Order: sequence, then structure tokens, then C-alpha cells
Amino acid sequence: MRYRVGILGATGAVGQKFVEVLHDHPWFDITALVASERSAGKRYRDAVNWIGTSIIPPSVEDMIVQSVDDIPDCDIVFSGLVADVATEVEPRMAEAGLAVISNAKSFRMHPLVPLLIPEVNPEHVQLVRCQTWCGPLVTNPNCSTVGLVCALRPLHDAFGVEAVHVTTMQALSGAGYPGVSSLDSLANVVPFISGEEDKLASEPLKLLGRLGEGGIEPARMAISAHCNRVPVLEGHLECISVKLRTRADANAVREAFETFVSPVKSLGLPTEPEHLLHVMDKDHFPQPRRHVMLERGMGVAIGRIRPCEVLDVKFVVLVHNTLRGAAGGAVLNAELLHSKGLLSHRALSKAP
Repeated sequence: MRYRVGILGATGAVGQKFVEVLHDHPWFDITALVASERSAGKRYRDAVNWIGTSIIPPSVEDMIVQSVDDIPDCDIVFSGLVADVATEVEPRMAEAGLAVISNAKSFRMHPLVPLLIPEVNPEHVQLVRCQTWCGPLVTNPNCSTVGLVCALRPLHDAFGVEAVHVTTMQALSGAGYPGVSSLDSLANVVPFISGEEDKLASEPLKLLGRLGEGGIEPARMAISAHCNRVPVLEGHLECISVKLRTRADANAVREAFETFVSPVKSLGLPTEPEHLLHVMDKDHFPQPRRHVMLERGMGVAIGRIRPCEVLDVKFVVLVHNTLRGAAGGAVLNAELLHSKGLLSHRALSKAP
């Protein structure tokens, strides 16, 4: 089965990344590009300031951009909308019966909306059965949260996690386009990113929580975050220290990373990496310029695993912020819904 998909916010930075990821997808066909009234009615190539890593895919360059005020004729919409617009538009699309796969923050913490990383908490997808919209709505986390939680999942399973301290060095592309002013970004570090530290403190608790009859019971751990914008194009680097409930040395932590197996590996999801976690031995790895495209940008690199003088263990994580942390992660969420038969209202109504 192939699905007709639309991209909301198709002219923005995340929307463009959706175009790159989806244009040759084996299950999804782009049939609608949606943006503001400023772009509506124009050919995509005329409406977009293309900042992609390759040319605009020929299959979409002449498509006419539709207005975000209208309901596109498709089965699924991938949302790269900014939060204030997504808050109004996404529920309207879901109520019209479309599956909404969102990258926006608007509904991440809604009690009936799954906040998903398929390799971390695939069971949470069942929350869509409790939603009142005609179509399902799911979200993926903040881009920095993705790297942090992918590393915490095997440790939480093996030892339990009690406390986390994380300092991020986040790429400029995470700010969208035009993003950070050149006078602020060049040869500089900006030690504040609005809203990021709150997301890193709250989103992992939902992602690592347990699905029960009443929704998600959040995980119990303390998280302290410092977020910095650095002059790197792609890739968020995170320095993480963890206090474990059951004490373990660096070798045991390394083994937990190396032996982690994705719980959705058997589903054959096209966008899932062969290996989620890549443990590196060299002291100066991982590095954004060298390793950000591991597994087509969907892998997470981990290095410098060692004892922590304050907590128990510390290490460095690298995640591709616009692929694993945004468009690619959202596409993987849609693939998970398809594999569970939850991508349509008809499937939801027939589900036991």
C-alpha cells in the first residue's frame, strides 16, 4: 500500500528536509505541499528559498503550493509548522481524518498524544486509540532530546537512571532559517536557546515512562540541562553525566550500549538504521563533521565513556538534528504507525 502525503510548512527548513527524506520513499508519495498564504498558488521552486543539500527533487519542483487554511487531498500530513501555527492547524487536519505526524512542540506533552522514538518507546503509539480526532496525531521530540534519550534507554533498562546532567552544543541548523545572526554565530558560542532546557528536562520523562490504562506514567529522574548554540552546521553534540540506581562501571555501561537491540527491528521499517547506537573508541570521537551522517543521519554516535567524578558515568553523544532529530524521526514514526495498522481512521475504528 502507498500513502498520499502532504508536507505542512513545506517552504521552511524542516519542511524542506521532509521533501528530501520523502521524495523517493518506498511507501509514501508526496502529493501536497502546504505553506502560508504568501507561498500559496506558486510553484514550489518559486515559493521556496531552497537550502537543501541537493537540488529540489524534480518530482516536486513544479507542484503548486497549497494554503495552510485548506485541507489537502492526502492520507498523511507531515508537519514542519512553527508551534503557534501548528496548535491551530494540526488538530484541524486530524479532525478531517488525516494522520498528522508532527515535528512541532505544540502537542508533545498532551496526555493522549504519543511522543515517539520508535526504538525507545514504540508501545506508546497505542495512545492514538484514545484520541477523539478522526485521524491519529503523533509527535517526535525536540532534536536534542532524541540524542539524550536514545543513550539513556539502554541504561535505564539495565541499571535505572536516577539523575542526569547534560550540556549541549547545538548546530546552527537547529534554529531554522534564517536562524542565528552571523554576528552572533561566527567564532562564537551562544549559551542560551529559548525553551530548550525545559524540553530536555521534561520530554525524556514522558519518553521513558510506562504506558498504563490512564496514559503515560512519567519516569522518575532529575535532569539538569545547559543548552548552547555553536558554529556547526549539522549535528548536536551532548556531554552527559548519569547517576545510576544500580551502580555500574564504564565497561558495563559500554556493554549496555553495544548490546542494545531496537524493539522494532523485526518490523522492517525503511527509515530505521541498521544499528541505532554506534560506540566509538577514539578519545576525540564523535565529531559532527565526521560522524553526523552515520546510518544516513539516523544513527546516534556515543564516545568517551568513562567514570564521572560527581555522578557515576559520563559520555558524549552526537545526533543529526534535522534528520534523526526532526524529519527522519517523524517519517520513522509514520512507518511505525503503518506497521501497527494505526495510520487511518478506518484502521483505528476496527482495531480491538
